[in-house]
Parts: sequence; C-alpha cells; structure tokens
Amino acid sequence: EEKMEADARSIYVGNVDYGATAEELEAHFHGCGSVNRVTILCDKYSGHPKGFAYIEFSDKESVRTSMALDESLFRGRQIKVIPKRTNRPGISSTDRGFPRGRFRGRGGAHAGRARFFTGYSRPRGRGYRWAGTRRAPPTALLL
Repeated sequence: EEKMEADARSIYVGNVDYGATAEELEAHFHGCGSVNRVTILCDKYSGHPKGFAYIEFSDKESVRTSMALDESLFRGRQIKVIPKRTNRPGISSTDRGFPRGRFRGRGGAHAGRARFFTGYSRPRGRGYRWAGTRRAPPTALLL
C-alpha cells in the first residue's frame, strides 16, 4: 500500500551513465520538485551499475514535471524518463511504455535482466551451486 503510493511519486530513468552518482541525478532533477530518494540499481553479482535508476519525489506533480526531461542529456547521454511502474505480480510491462517491452514481470524493462536468471546456477557471488534456488538456508553453506 505504502510502496504503491511511493511508486506513484517515482520515475524510472534509463540510459544512465555507469559513472553517475545519486547526487548528480538529484541535481539534474531538482528543478522538478523535492527529491526524497535516488536509487541507482546495480547487478547483484558484479556490483556494477545497470544503467538505470529510480527517483522518488515528495509529490505526484513532480512526476509529471519530470517528464519534460525525457530525452534530455545527462553526462553526455540521452536519458529515458517515464513514470515508475508499480510492481504488481502478473502484469506485463509491455503495455506500460517501457523500452524493450519483451522483458516481462519484476523489474521490467532492463535488457540485462535476461542474463540475470541464468546467474542462479553459477557458483559466483554467494556460492550457491544448485540451479533455481534464490536463497539457501545458512546451514546448507556450512555442510
């Protein structure tokens, strides 16, 4: 409930330069309204930025105002700005205006997501050696 309300005050920013900081993004969008939070998403295995971010404003009007910055230049790259999709299980992102709409479900539109699901069977990162398991019980790692 509270998360959906926060999502209604948030935007998705795509094609973000990998070296960008939350402070730089906040500065780019400060003219749109008061920014509550900037989240730059990183790959959970490598820790590298994925090239997109979410920005939560203090009011919904700021989301509409920020649409003016769609296709604006940020760190020399043309960014994509769209309202954040509320994550509801089973709803496809294809009808929500997301780029590369063929990726569906949680997290939506990021192309790198396709690699993500193959990552569970790799022993990198947290050392899980069995496919299809997201979280191993801590005791299983000690055996």
